[in-house]
Amino acid sequence: MSAAVCVLKTRCFLRQLLPGLPATMHRSYSLDVSAPLLRTQGYVDGRWISAASVFPVLDPATGQEIARVSDCGPAEAKQAVDAAYKAFHSWKQYTAKERSVLLRKWFELLTLHKDELAQLITFECGKPMRESLGEISYSASFLEWFSEEARRVYGDIVPSPAKDRKLLLLKQPVGVASIITPWNFPSAMITRKVGAALAAGCTVVVKPAEDTPLSALALAELAEQAGIPAGVVNVVPCSRESTPSVGQVLCTDPLVAKISFTGSTATGKVLLKMAADTVKKVSMELGGHAPFIVFDSADLDKAVGGAMASKFRNSGQTCVCSNRFLVQSAVYDRFVEKLGRAMDAELRLGHGSEPDTTQGPLINTRAAEKVLHQISDAVSRGAKVVKGGKRLDGSFMEPTLLADVTANMLCTKEETFGPLVPVIRFNTEEEALAIANATSVGLAGYFYSQDVSQIWRVAEALEVGMVGVNEGLLSTPEATFGGVKESGMGREGSKYGVDEYLEVKYVCFGGLKP
Repeated sequence: MSAAVCVLKTRCFLRQLLPGLPATMHRSYSLDVSAPLLRTQGYVDGRWISAASVFPVLDPATGQEIARVSDCGPAEAKQAVDAAYKAFHSWKQYTAKERSVLLRKWFELLTLHKDELAQLITFECGKPMRESLGEISYSASFLEWFSEEARRVYGDIVPSPAKDRKLLLLKQPVGVASIITPWNFPSAMITRKVGAALAAGCTVVVKPAEDTPLSALALAELAEQAGIPAGVVNVVPCSRESTPSVGQVLCTDPLVAKISFTGSTATGKVLLKMAADTVKKVSMELGGHAPFIVFDSADLDKAVGGAMASKFRNSGQTCVCSNRFLVQSAVYDRFVEKLGRAMDAELRLGHGSEPDTTQGPLINTRAAEKVLHQISDAVSRGAKVVKGGKRLDGSFMEPTLLADVTANMLCTKEETFGPLVPVIRFNTEEEALAIANATSVGLAGYFYSQDVSQIWRVAEALEVGMVGVNEGLLSTPEATFGGVKESGMGREGSKYGVDEYLEVKYVCFGGLKP
């Protein structure tokens, strides 16, 4: 059977029936992906390479191994950087239209293989299939957007103060970009960065998260099929143990001109320090702690719908999901009641491949333990468990609603990354803003109000990079994505996303005859 039609099946079994989960979970699950898309080697200079060792990729819903992937080290990382540097000198000479056409082909291949790519996300990340399919559409949309933006990288001709010269501002690609991505959006975080980089004329070395390398390698396979030249896109998967040494190469090698990282604020600070020695261009999307504010004037049904969408997508494991729910006193009890009913009606735990599943597992047991610790801390300080509150088998966590939460509880001080809704009561707009802004990070914020004057005041006063007004889902390729304070620097997506991979060169053309 040829590789083109070969199907590789990995069978995964739950260790036991999870308490509170559907009986259908007590069965086997198969990952059916065509062999060309299930890659387990590194991808460097247009070739698939093996490392000296491998590391396992686990299904977080079952804990079972689904693949073993090459554990690339600093040698492979250096090889990838060298390949990207060599390829840069030819890739930057491609016309904007040529780069646009190749990105468009890559987009079309993602769309064509959306079902298989979504399966990879579900099995290595734990997302329900509906969300995984949504992520692939989102991923593809960045390639489509940046394929169009590639032809709109405009410079400037500046009016000169002297008659014998012309002033030109040229935009040129910075060079090799190291792309370091998280596990919670294993496809979209790559295309949002790499699409912009390639549109600008840069080449890339991608280091995917150790939990989710299969999606990154499948994207590399499709990039090759799209005709993107060797060395332009490189992927070096590695284990958690190898990550520091690989990261050292990607952040300190003199041939790397740019670092783009999405992940925790603590890790971002480490990478910034490493980048400083060679003064690399850096963009970072770091941790969030998003407030979700419900004012008295809000449409409560819409606010509940927005809360459900914002909080429980990917079981609360998104950087822009709401973490602190602030509800004005007059509507507090009704909001909590309505949200509790919505959780009962809409949330179903299970393996992501089950069609009715809306809540998959957390990425690992450490993540579940963190959520449970926050719940225990809140209850010990007077919070009331309205819904959920229990940890289930493995890394499954019950969606949990807490009332009577106060600002001194751990869940209001640190990012949760899990299905926990802590609801704080407030009385005035000023009080809500004070609580919302009392944090060192500022990625996203949400609020619901029908008071137009209040909407303008609060939107401007929230110390975040993105604001959802009467809307719980705000990400789109056309708009900027990024934060303020310790949530990072730079912006992704939109027309500004390409600028992160460009330098502006000033050319003074003198000696002209007036």
